[in-house]
Amino acid sequence: EVQLVESGGGLVQAGGSLRLSCAASGFTFDDYAIGWFRQAPGKDREAVSCISSSDGPTFYVDSVKGRFTVSRDNAKNTVYLQMISLKPEDSAVYYCAADHTPFCRGVYDYWGQGTQVNVST
Repeated sequence: EVQLVESGGGLVQAGGSLRLSCAASGFTFDDYAIGWFRQAPGKDREAVSCISSSDGPTFYVDSVKGRFTVSRDNAKNTVYLQMISLKPEDSAVYYCAADHTPFCRGVYDYWGQGTQVNVST
């Protein structure tokens, strides 16, 4: 059974940090790029970041550049999203997803259930 399980969300004050984890199982993790998305109430889902299968090329949406860092540990089948200098507008449910290819091509086969991030003022 394919599973992507996010963890690490929570409530943090503005300026604070969180590290999200995405633990994968049930598929060949090394072959898939992994993306992070977020969705705030009343807003469309937004692509936040992505990392290729080989821990190489990464992508970040402009609003998080310089504040978020994506990384992966293929030995642990886990991808991380380190978030610093958090802002209230970062509040959302964060999801990870496995891309159809080893690169961040935007075709996602598998999705996690999400983890809530709330940033207070």
